[in-house]
Amino acid sequence: MGFRVVVLVSGSGTLLQSLIDAQSDPEFAAEIVAVGADRSQIAGLERAERAGLPTFVHPLAKGADRAAWDTELRDLVAGYDPDLVVLAGFMKLVGPAFLERFGGRLINSHPALLPSFPGMHGARDALDYGVKITGASVFLVDEGVDSGVILAQTAVEVAEDDTEESLHERIKIGERRLLVDVVGKLATRSWQVEGRRVRWGR
Repeated sequence: MGFRVVVLVSGSGTLLQSLIDAQSDPEFAAEIVAVGADRSQIAGLERAERAGLPTFVHPLAKGADRAAWDTELRDLVAGYDPDLVVLAGFMKLVGPAFLERFGGRLINSHPALLPSFPGMHGARDALDYGVKITGASVFLVDEGVDSGVILAQTAVEVAEDDTEESLHERIKIGERRLLVDVVGKLATRSWQVEGRRVRWGR
């Protein structure tokens, strides 16, 4: 049994693609066992299907019971018995039922150097603030918004002529590499959280 990963997506799936591509490396010990989405007919699902991966869609209808949606999502993901769940551009906040089941093995990435610039517009907010260095973070998901323990970060310089789009594109290059590195480490190394710090073993 390998290290089983379920990936959840909401859009184009470029982060997912980086993990799919990494599986061709024999050193990459993680195996994507399913890809789920909150929307149908998105590029992320097409990428998964091209790679021959099982997929599922679990939409949250407007006005629907969010707690019930969260419990159903938990059960769908649990059916694949994952060692790790990766939110790869998944634009819904998971709730208490999901966190109770997968907390401590649920990760997300964010296009800024947390704890700076959390939320939906990390690249734009960093640019507006005038920072000279931003980047990407991979972190353990908790009940807050981009507030969990940070597993790894990578820095990206802000250019004088950057727009939100150009900066975000460069951040995404680093973010994809970072996510692959973290998933690979989680699959092969021991680790523990002490306060807000992560200690990696061998």
